Amino acid sequence: MNVLIVHAHPEPQSFCTAMMQGMQRRFEAQGHVVTVSDLYAKQFNPVASAADFPERSNPDYLVYALEQRHAQKNNALPDDIAEELALLQKCDLLILNFPLYWFSLPAILKGWIDRVFLSGVVYGGRNFYDRGLMKGKQAWLTFTLGGREHMFGDNAVHADLNTMLRPVLRGSLGYAGFDVLEPFAAYHVPYISQEARVEMLDQLDTAVDTLNTRARITYPSLDDFDPQMNPLK
Repeated sequence: MNVLIVHAHPEPQSFCTAMMQGMQRRFEAQGHVVTVSDLYAKQFNPVASAADFPERSNPDYLVYALEQRHAQKNNALPDDIAEELALLQKCDLLILNFPLYWFSLPAILKGWIDRVFLSGVVYGGRNFYDRGLMKGKQAWLTFTLGGREHMFGDNAVHADLNTMLRPVLRGSLGYAGFDVLEPFAAYHVPYISQEARVEMLDQLDTAVDTLNTRARITYPSLDDFDPQMNPLK
């Protein structure tokens, strides 16, 4: 299996980085091929803009998704996007590894999705959810956060984590056709003991070892909707 870990933490000595390194070692020990795309180390540009398309199909008005299609068709993607897209297309498992910022992804990781999830390659037209162009690949979120575990859940102060992360779980990964695995959350990381951190890394090792049986998040099937996306009755 080809594993792509897209890592988005600015501190090389962070616990989030230790998670990435631990997953890399664990997968490689199992015989898998692991590639790490460290976005901060690469100084990846997260800003989707007209500068991504020096040769435009419509120079007068920017429709980003249409220019993505034009650039890909004409082999005119910027080098950084082309490199990341090749890694994405090659992988069987995509892992997004990051610290939770304001109930969401760090901007550099959101920008990676904006620029690399190309229209016509990752999704497009009616190619979404169970017909998404990434169908057959798996995706997994692994992340750190400062809150305690009891702060997240149906009746908790911050509500359910999967609901919080719906824009990426459903709006990006599920929409693109990935088989989305239940996320792994490392709670309260800045405040716990070294022993607790070691235990948490052991839990992540176990999660890697049992990935094949990890719960999946379900999304709609387009078979249940008519061509205008009205639900069939």
